[in-house]
This record gives sequence, structure tokens and C-alpha cells, in this order.
Amino acid sequence: MGTEESWCLLLCLALSGAAETKPHTAETQWRAVDVVLDCFLAKDGGHRGALASSEDRARASLVLKQVPVLDDGSLEDFTDFQGGTLAQDDPTDIFEASVDLVQIPQAEALLHADCSGKEVTCEISHYFLQTRETTVETAACFMANVQVSGGGPSISMVMKTPIDAKNDAFWHPTLNLPLSPQGTVRTAVEFQVTTQTQSLTFLLGSSASLDCGFSMAPGLDLISVEWRLQHKGRGQLVYSWTTGQGQAVRKGATLEPEQLGMARDASLTLPSLAIQDEGTYVCQITTSLYRTQQIIQLNIQASPKVRLSLANEALLPTLICDIAGYYPLDVAVTWTRQELGGSPVQVSGASFSSLRQSVAGTYSISSSLIAEPGSAGATYTCQVTHISLEEPLGASTQVVPPGTGSVLPFPTSTLGLMALLPQLIYGLVLLPIHFVHSPGFMLLPQLLVVFPKVAAATASTTHPLRLHYTPASRGPGNVLKAGDPR
Repeated sequence: MGTEESWCLLLCLALSGAAETKPHTAETQWRAVDVVLDCFLAKDGGHRGALASSEDRARASLVLKQVPVLDDGSLEDFTDFQGGTLAQDDPTDIFEASVDLVQIPQAEALLHADCSGKEVTCEISHYFLQTRETTVETAACFMANVQVSGGGPSISMVMKTPIDAKNDAFWHPTLNLPLSPQGTVRTAVEFQVTTQTQSLTFLLGSSASLDCGFSMAPGLDLISVEWRLQHKGRGQLVYSWTTGQGQAVRKGATLEPEQLGMARDASLTLPSLAIQDEGTYVCQITTSLYRTQQIIQLNIQASPKVRLSLANEALLPTLICDIAGYYPLDVAVTWTRQELGGSPVQVSGASFSSLRQSVAGTYSISSSLIAEPGSAGATYTCQVTHISLEEPLGASTQVVPPGTGSVLPFPTSTLGLMALLPQLIYGLVLLPIHFVHSPGFMLLPQLLVVFPKVAAATASTTHPLRLHYTPASRGPGNVLKAGDPR
């Protein structure tokens, strides 16, 4: 086990031990600690104003010096980074970064990432300045990109080496930079851009807030803020702010200018989300000297609506399950059949219609199945699984065998009842009156004329069955997916 891994293990043990022994009522206060991160250093490459990428990478460590974090009492036994120990028995490059000039949000997430089971990725590369002023030519700059998995933050920091470090006795053999007596490269963070949410998912039609914050050293001026959307190889401007003037290209997009100066908050709000809003958003912030960005993935979802109906054919009753208005595309449909007193059983033989897409971008599809009611009838369930649903959505109905007394004695749809309502009123109300006042008491022939009409109209009606929508339990068996060949 390397020294950095041992140091992280000791830190986790110390934090967990302190958490067990300290009472929960301990007063929370701020404390400055060293945050040590395992990184990779890109040895060469790079371009102006952005992260330099290269496959030729070497191990490195980043030490954020004296970062203020909230301490609930669990950091009492926490010890700061000891540079001399790692420098003696570890060949990695160590970058010490002072954070006195900027704020590092979500520092607790970086400090406790290993203990909480999250992964921290860190890459350091050379950074080229936006200007070529003589006063800054003697300083070297680096970009550090730090990301925490599992919904954690992402931080991009611009670090500059001190100009007056030329007189130091030790020099890095490959970076050609002065080293501290402990063998570390000393830098100061002068600009950082952060997002607390690297990936977001919202329902169609809702509003989304894309988080993007920044902090810069005194003496730097904010020049511009740009939000861009990239999706399927195409890029477009969403919102721009330059020297006090904002412009929304996407209708309804807003950014609060007051928050830029006061809270250093460049978050973007998007109302009434459409499918076209899905994609990768780039928040790019430019100062008088530096430019960097954060990337946020926005996913749009729409939940399906399920409707089950029956084409009342005498010999081959066909169930039709309509799944409408869902996004993204992937959806799974499962059919089950349950006889009275039995358990649901997966059934096969279902077919799919062609896929349909609405103007809004949502998808719809239909699945049909020939029902076999058996001798006593059976309950059929169409179960739909989609990423937007917490659990599968099901629609169920009962199918009875033809020729039985319970086979559609009356239409189960409201429209069918309304269509036959005049005949029913005539047979149940007007006929008795006619019976009383008409000579010959011709009730029986009248009834024989009316009720066959009712029965005939009922039997010839293609009617949707009464639906019972319930979250259906997920069961074993074959699952039919939209578009699968039969």
C-alpha cells in the first residue's frame, strides 16, 4: 500500500472514530485543513484557455492548503499534510496550492470522499494565459480538474506559481520549476469554476436550474459568461452575458446579473423544458486573465400513459395496449395472464405497431395480444417499464369466454350506454304506461321487439373495457421491448 493510500486510510479511521466518540450536539464551526488528492499530471500538450490533454500522464498529488471546512467535532484528531514524508519515499510530483485568494465550495465532499465510498478524479495540466503581458510571463500556470462521483461536485482551478520563487535552491528536473524544501511545487489558486451537479434529470415541461459558480482573486475582472448547448454533434448558444448586458437565445432562459457580482453565481434557469433542451451544457466564464468552464449533462424524461382496450371479436378477442407520450425511447412491455384463483403467468405472442413520434418529440407505440379467456375467464395485464417510472405501470382487464351469460350483457363504455339510453327508457318506462292505457295488452310483443335490439347493439359494439391502472409488480419471464422482432 502506497503512502498516500495509507494516509487516506488513517484519515478515514480517525474521522470514523471521532464521529463515534463525539456527541452529535457538538457545535459546528469552521476549521482550516489540508485536502490531499491523488491526481495525474499531463506531461505535455495544452492550448490557450483550456485544459491540456495528453495520454502521456504521470502520477501526481494535489494538496489544497488550509481549506476552510465545517467541523462538527470529527476533525479534532485530523493532522495536516506532511510534505517531507511523501517526498522521501514517493516519486510522484506534489503540487501545493494555497486557497487564500479564492473560495473552494464543497470542500467537505473532497475531504470525505474516500470515507463515503465515492471516487475522486483529478488531472493537472499546463494552462496558457489569455494575455501575453510581460508581468506574467515569468509565472507558470496549471489547471486542475477535480470531479467527485455519485452526484458530487466538479471543480476547475487555475493555479499560478509565485514569481519570486526563482531564488529557491531546488528545481524540478522536468517541469523546470522551483521546489520548496519539502520537494513540492508551490502554487496559488487564482480562479475556480464549480458546479454542484454534474448531471441532472427533469421531467418534460418542468423547470431546471443549472448550477455554476466561480471565485476569482482580487484584481481580476469578470468579462463574460456564456452558456452553450451541445447535443448530437451540434452546438448552439443558450445565454450570454458581457459587461453588464445579458442576452437569452433560448426563450425564457434567465441568469441573475446581481448574483454574478454579489454571490459569484452564474447559474442558468430554463423554464418549460422541451425535448430539444436535452444535452450537454457548457458554462464558460472569462476573466481579464483566465477562462475556464464546467460541463453539466441535462436529461429529459416523460412518463408513459397506458390504456388497455379490447376489440370484441367473437372468435379472436384481441387486447390492445397503447403506450403513449414517453421519452426517452427505450420501453419494455410485459403481458401476464391470471386465471381465477391462480397466479399471474407471463404470456408470449404479443406484437408491436410501428413507432410513432409526436411533434413534441415523445414516443408512442401499441402492443396487441390475442386473448384466450379459457372456460372460466382470465385477467390480462399489460405492464410497462420505463426509466421515468419508479416502478412498472400496469393496466388490467378481465376477459370472459364468448357465449356465457356474463359476456357483455351491457356495454361497459359510457358512450355505449348513452347510445342505447332512448331504447332503454322506452322499454322500461313508456311501455308500462302504454300497457295500462292500450287495449289488448300488447306488452309481450313490444318487449320482444325492443330487447333484441338492445342485445344486438350490445353484441356488435367494439368497446374499451373498464381499466384498473395499478403499479404492476415486476415478474420473471420474457419481456417484449419496443422494436424487437417477433
